Amino acid sequence: MPSLTATRPPAASAPPSRRAPRRRRPKPFATGHRTVLSPHQLNSPWGRRIYWTVLVSTVMLFTAVFVFPLYWMVTGAMKTGEEFARIPPTFVPSSVSFDSYRQAWTMMNLDRFLLNTLQYAAGAWAFTMAFDVAAAYALSKLRPRFGNVILMGMLATLMIPPTVILLPAYLTVKDVPIVRLDLLNTPWAIWLPAVANGFNIFLLKRFFDAIPTALLEAAQVDGASPLRILWSIVLPVSRPILGVVSIFTVVNVWRDFAWPLLVLQDPEKMTISVGIASLRANMPQTTMTAALVIASIPTIVVFFLFQRHIMAGLTAGGLKG
Repeated sequence: MPSLTATRPPAASAPPSRRAPRRRRPKPFATGHRTVLSPHQLNSPWGRRIYWTVLVSTVMLFTAVFVFPLYWMVTGAMKTGEEFARIPPTFVPSSVSFDSYRQAWTMMNLDRFLLNTLQYAAGAWAFTMAFDVAAAYALSKLRPRFGNVILMGMLATLMIPPTVILLPAYLTVKDVPIVRLDLLNTPWAIWLPAVANGFNIFLLKRFFDAIPTALLEAAQVDGASPLRILWSIVLPVSRPILGVVSIFTVVNVWRDFAWPLLVLQDPEKMTISVGIASLRANMPQTTMTAALVIASIPTIVVFFLFQRHIMAGLTAGGLKG
């Protein structure tokens, strides 16, 4: 019998030599935010010093840029005529006097100009709340035919400089098409153009888009009409954006100059800005400065009272939209 000999399997060849892998630098933890300094560097003592130095310097710079003109205007009205024209100027009045404010109020009839402007601002606000809210609600929830085209046309008007449309708007107000009315020297010349604001309609529409459709459908099932839904459901939940649009409308009318100068030539019907400018030739500089301070007080007060509503409305519209 043939001898059975165990056969050994062939030896496996040795694996080729491999180079040791390079040690890679550890990657920093992903924080989701890209900054000049990493979180580790910001937590170091020198990082905190740099951070607070840059932050405080930036805040102080922007504060000075916005506050200094107001400070210069308020203190300038407290100076005498000689000190006001002194070169180099004095940053602190040598003797505080409020005579310029009293003269501005009595000699320039600021009370009449303020009442006129308040009337124009209140009317513009009322018409804006009525027509712009209705237009935004229709574009957002009623979905009319060619609604997107209409909205794009409104937004396209924002790209046109206001000075370009001054003459066409003036001719329209002077001779209103179809009805043939002359609205010059009337409050309607301020109220109606204030309503045609594509930016306000866009803000309102974006906020209305965020309101759940199921909520409105439930109201329709209960038999509510579109007007009832707007009044009882949409408007109560839209208070933040309504506040923003209201403030924008009032401030725009209050500070506008070019348009009231064109359409309000009657001295008894001028706004505060146009009225002050019309009397500048016969008034001292300190009295003019005091009048400007008085004219600025209402808008400053409105801003400080409603600044939270402004930020809340803009933030809510941006997050929900």
